[in-house]
Amino acid sequence: MIKEVSEKDISECVNVIRDSFLTVANEFGLTAENASRFTAFATTEDRLKWHLLREHRPMYVFYDKDTIVGYYSLLLQDNNECELNNLCVIPAYRHKGIGAELLKHAFNKAKELNSKKINIGIVEENKVLRKWYESFGFEHTGTKKFEFFPFTCGYMEKHI
Repeated sequence: MIKEVSEKDISECVNVIRDSFLTVANEFGLTAENASRFTAFATTEDRLKWHLLREHRPMYVFYDKDTIVGYYSLLLQDNNECELNNLCVIPAYRHKGIGAELLKHAFNKAKELNSKKINIGIVEENKVLRKWYESFGFEHTGTKKFEFFPFTCGYMEKHI
């Protein structure tokens, strides 16, 4: 079941995001030392509270009974666009369609918010993730290398 995030969910959301992104970090050799700004290491309760209470980002979680097992948020941008952030599912719940459900939910929420396009940034070297997003109609639009990351950021978009 997908529900909107409330302030009481923040701590559990942080754990879900960190645990989910840690598998990517481990796969690509990312650590708190060489990629401190990577989601697995940079997500904090204060940051998520800021997103929820100050930026008023739409934030959603997927529940299995009373446990949060998936998460995503949307950052509303100019020109009727939004950015999909931190779509994730904890490892024990992957390959069960939860990520797809969250992504489809994000498409519907973005439309409700009058967005015409969803943007996303990924680890460019993560070919499996790129193919997954492409299977939902995302198109690769470019890359950028930041000095603070040991990987390349890949950018994708989908018109909705």
